[in-house]
Amino acid sequence: MADLDPKLQAQIAKVTAHRARTVIDHILKHGFVTTEELRDQYGYHHPPRARMDVLEHGIPIETFRVKDSNGRSIGAYRFGDPSQLEENKSGRAVFSKAFKKRLYSRQDGKCAITGEPLEERYLSVDHRVPYQVEGDELAPEENSDAYMLIAIWLQRVKSWSCENCSNGKTTRDPAVCRRCFWASPDNYDHIAMEQRRRIVLNWVGEDVKNYDEFERAAQKAGLSIANWVLKVCNAALHS
Repeated sequence: MADLDPKLQAQIAKVTAHRARTVIDHILKHGFVTTEELRDQYGYHHPPRARMDVLEHGIPIETFRVKDSNGRSIGAYRFGDPSQLEENKSGRAVFSKAFKKRLYSRQDGKCAITGEPLEERYLSVDHRVPYQVEGDELAPEENSDAYMLIAIWLQRVKSWSCENCSNGKTTRDPAVCRRCFWASPDNYDHIAMEQRRRIVLNWVGEDVKNYDEFERAAQKAGLSIANWVLKVCNAALHS
């Protein structure tokens, strides 16, 4: 610890969250921590999430490759360039139940991404602009427009997309994030910096019968139902 940049030391000292603290303490003791160690020694089955916990405290982490116990190449994490320290970050907040209920009411009980009605327990509070881009000073809980509820299963999908987006990795411009599908699914001009468009459709109740008909038609055409719907829509537009 004494060999680290003083500002980095001060930021590290603030961290109390268990998973982030585990990663930090291992790096302090051994110089780095591998994805194998995070999985087998600490039981973290999604090591990149543990790495992200440290990043969300503003502490720079870099990834490099090492050999695991079987000689295979795996990822490992160590502290990064102290100049990349982000002192405005203090780790993700635990959102109050009242705040989640306000979002649930505002969204009419639907996932902000898919529009699917879900019970509150199946939805999770999510930053519209990724935490690693905006930090918590710019998006306090009081600013409910900075958050949305999305289906729990979608969180990892969104996280992977944002973590691999060039803006999320380097530029970190919140304005770019706000124009992304993952932040504004009803009004966007890119998806993770790529020219893509996406429509999420839900067939519920009586409409399921229509879906079944679409599925049979898609199978007959030798297409996935998504590609079949796309083909039908494009044909209708140009007919």
